[in-house]
Amino acid sequence: MSAGSSESGPPSPAWLDAYDFALPPERIAAQPVEPRDASRLLVVDRSLEDDTEARFSDLPQLLAPGDLLVVNETRVLAARLAARLERTGRDVEILLSHPDGAGWRALLGPSRRLRVGDRLLLTEGEGAWTIAELSAGGGFLLTAEGRTAEAMMDAVGHMPLPPYLHRADRPEDRTWYQTVYARAPGAIAAPTAGLHFTPELLAAAAARGVGLARVVLHVGLGTFAPVRAVEAAAHRVAPERFHVPPETLLAMKETRARGGRVVAVGTTTVRALESAARLAEQGAEAWTDLTITPGFQFEAVDAVVTNLHLPRSSLLVLISAFAGQERIARAYRRAIEAGFRFYSYGDAMLIL
Repeated sequence: MSAGSSESGPPSPAWLDAYDFALPPERIAAQPVEPRDASRLLVVDRSLEDDTEARFSDLPQLLAPGDLLVVNETRVLAARLAARLERTGRDVEILLSHPDGAGWRALLGPSRRLRVGDRLLLTEGEGAWTIAELSAGGGFLLTAEGRTAEAMMDAVGHMPLPPYLHRADRPEDRTWYQTVYARAPGAIAAPTAGLHFTPELLAAAAARGVGLARVVLHVGLGTFAPVRAVEAAAHRVAPERFHVPPETLLAMKETRARGGRVVAVGTTTVRALESAARLAEQGAEAWTDLTITPGFQFEAVDAVVTNLHLPRSSLLVLISAFAGQERIARAYRRAIEAGFRFYSYGDAMLIL
């Protein structure tokens, strides 16, 4: 098993059947379009019956002066490291997650017969890791030897591309798989709705009178976990670190006071803003396991920019909770028929 890939298990719960669809393999985008904002955009206006098609570069004109874009500034770590188990010589892939005390939380694959005290030697450079702890749920706590985790990732780390791309990362992915506004290292998957933005598009939005605010939510190991809950209400996503600064909450309050909309760029931003709305009025920095399923009452977000997600995924459930399951299912059918590109490097959707 590759670190970060999902293991086989019991059949998915029946409630997810409503969030299933068949996608031709050729619809999975292997790389982004250039320029980024040349991607296609499906516009889903919840007040209208029909969806419309545009280019992502049209986004500023689809928003109104006084609206507020909120983006996730997390930066993706080159968190995959190739190693070998010193005790046996077999290959082990390390997927780092986040610092924890003197070590780092991680997934290891294959993980069978690994034990506390085992050393993992990097195969593409200097450095090693020691297994300090076996965690519940199959994770590990590792401690670095010889070099810091950051130095290892900078030197020989690989971008943690989604398993469904079925390819190794390339040098271009270090740019492709980051947003142009990424600044806070800590994610192991990109906030993919933001991958469509360019400096020129952000400038065009500002010129139109659309504001910009920022949050950070570091996408963690839970992004790879399949949904297994028997009922929607029992499903929980793994906790992830987030920060919503006071100035972002103030900008949102002022936007709504003048009749503007808070437009969340990506499901990660949705979860950060909705988590902050439930935790504090003066900003929030914490861990969140907020799980959005049908019936959720949105308090912070008025519109969403999002990518086209995997079937039976928590992300698809989230946007369906926002726009309605039937509405999103119809939009996805149109996107498939119209040849939209799906998943991390694919096209986008604007839900108004």
